[in-house]
Amino acid sequence: MMATGFFWSYTDEPHASRRKQILSQYPQIRELFGPDPSSFPKIAVVVLLQLWTASLIHNASFLKMLMVSYFFGSFLNHNLFLAIHELSHNLAFSSPVYNKLLGIFANLPIGVPMSITFQKYHLEHHRFQGVDGVDMDIPSFAETKAVKNAVTKSIWVIFQLFFYAFRPIFLKPKPHCLWELLNFTTQLSLDAALVYFWGWKSLAYLILSTFVGGGMHPMAGHFISEHYVFNPDQETYSYYGPLNLVTWNVGYHNEHHDFPRIPGSKLHKVKEIAPEFYDNLHSYRSWSQVIYMYIMDRAIGPYSRMKRTLFRKSD
Repeated sequence: MMATGFFWSYTDEPHASRRKQILSQYPQIRELFGPDPSSFPKIAVVVLLQLWTASLIHNASFLKMLMVSYFFGSFLNHNLFLAIHELSHNLAFSSPVYNKLLGIFANLPIGVPMSITFQKYHLEHHRFQGVDGVDMDIPSFAETKAVKNAVTKSIWVIFQLFFYAFRPIFLKPKPHCLWELLNFTTQLSLDAALVYFWGWKSLAYLILSTFVGGGMHPMAGHFISEHYVFNPDQETYSYYGPLNLVTWNVGYHNEHHDFPRIPGSKLHKVKEIAPEFYDNLHSYRSWSQVIYMYIMDRAIGPYSRMKRTLFRKSD
């Protein structure tokens, strides 16, 4: 039977304490901190490749566009989404300004502006993991009421990117900033240029690549695998499969939450240096399998997340 309430923790999130333990035993891990200079060229290659593909597909049929989007474009756009995740932690340059600018550039093939807004909410997910009303990564009350069985879970998975994007905007709106305006105007300018020079199908290809890559797609399995509670004693899960090669090692998710200042290219070294802290944790080898388990396991659903109240230190 599917859970009818969230899991509740009455302790702090586990990552800060584990980080302290690991650094006390392995201080050399601090040498992994800091930006990865290779981030910019890797992002540039993917952005240019995807925009070039969009220009080539301007006369394609819808079926061909769908096939190319699902089996090719989705991997590129999801790679860029996770590059933006990397940049939200300032892991390409030492300067936050340069990371923001690169994030706006990485956003271009995604089709809709999201880079700056994502950063505002994602950093709260790290600082306040699972905190009720603060961590917008957790499904809303409406989602828990609507998603009840395999059919509705399947529909939710297909459209999960929409929930992921609009949940924080509706539940915890934040004031807009000039950076968001720059992100918005830059994106709309690129979208307009695509339509003007190559037609609406080029833009449709980019948006479709984003949509299918964030739905019933192996790449999107990380949305579920990262924090959905399949084991009541654990709230963050890592994935050690081949798709880490094209997702900035986001699968190393326990390692990432333990050390958000380490770029994805070096996260595997954390597990190599301190294996005893991770080898006994439940992990995954297949994101597709995670999606299947989420849909078919009657006990798993939107309530399968860990929540906590905000702990405040006494004066």
